[in-house]
Amino acid sequence: MIDVRAGRIVNNQAILIEGDRIKEVGPSETVSKHAPPGARVIDLSTATVLPGLIDCHTHLTFEPSQMGYSSLGISVSREALYGAKNAKLTLEAGFTAVRNVGASGYSDIAVRDAINAGDVPGPRISASGPAIGVTGGHADSTLLAPEFHSKADGIADGVPALMGKTREVVKYGADCIKIVATGGVLSKGDAPEATQFSDEEIRAVVAEAHRLGRKVAAHAHGAAGIKQAVLAGVDSIEHGSFINDECIRLMKERGTYLVPTLYLAEWFMENHKRMGVPEFMVEKAKVVMPAARQNIARAIKAGVKIAFGTDSAVYPHGQNAHEFAVMVKLGMTPMQAIQSATVNAAELLGWSDQIGVIEPGRYADIIAVAGDPTVDVTEMERVMFVMKGGKVYVNKN
Repeated sequence: MIDVRAGRIVNNQAILIEGDRIKEVGPSETVSKHAPPGARVIDLSTATVLPGLIDCHTHLTFEPSQMGYSSLGISVSREALYGAKNAKLTLEAGFTAVRNVGASGYSDIAVRDAINAGDVPGPRISASGPAIGVTGGHADSTLLAPEFHSKADGIADGVPALMGKTREVVKYGADCIKIVATGGVLSKGDAPEATQFSDEEIRAVVAEAHRLGRKVAAHAHGAAGIKQAVLAGVDSIEHGSFINDECIRLMKERGTYLVPTLYLAEWFMENHKRMGVPEFMVEKAKVVMPAARQNIARAIKAGVKIAFGTDSAVYPHGQNAHEFAVMVKLGMTPMQAIQSATVNAAELLGWSDQIGVIEPGRYADIIAVAGDPTVDVTEMERVMFVMKGGKVYVNKN
């Protein structure tokens, strides 16, 4: 069993589960004596056992086939159904919790509520609802002609309107707030390195979110936007493609998490032609994606806090664990990569008292792989056992 808090493997362990919680963890000969008569025994003695994984950057209601103009034909209700399908795929891949950062029409909140009600299987979800951004920015709807007067759900301009939008998103059920601090790649008319808020605007949104008890994730590619968001007090920087030494220093000083999303570059560059992605998106990707790997490797080496995230939906859901190998390639040890998706991610979500470790009192969110992922981290791509809240969803043992 991997003790992710200590960063070590412990052997001859047993886990006693009662209901949806872990009751006891320790040496097998001790814990087995405390099991009640007739308790169900699951033997994973030939596997490596870990806490359920956490992906801090998903878009469960989006699909790779929806990049560009094809997204315009997808209704909010259809997105919710995509979300139900993708939630199941994500759970079966070993991710028992996710933070969903951006969805149309509060569809991710509908999926979260359906999972919590037991209507559909899926991970625990910290849902943001629509991303908050400015007119014409990465979070806006920019693909339709002017006569449609199209505007995305989370768009507002100016301090009062943005404070109101933050309150509105919380009103309709958001667990966290996603803001778009810079332009993006898969959007039209914006530059990934350009900021989108004024200093006053971004500070207002972050302050209001924190006042309402919500953490803030900031989409930010460019260094200026990363710096602006960190100084405004966000809890995490998403992507961080052009992070520089000043941003690294500020993030370390303030304890701001970086959520890199790296594997998507490989999948996107191999598949964008068959997906019909518009050329203006591809041209931005050719600049941003290689820069991200180079700059994030420097951030990892410098010791910026890292939480695991994938941006799943740019590539197929259920392949989230391919991110681990890229993180190791950029300088993390396999154990550090695993910690980023367990104990670190739980801290970022504010759920450290519930998930992220195999300890008494936590939810019985447990996975297993056949080999040793601290030696070969690609083992994380081949999960053989998944339990969430004491219920088994996958058992290939």
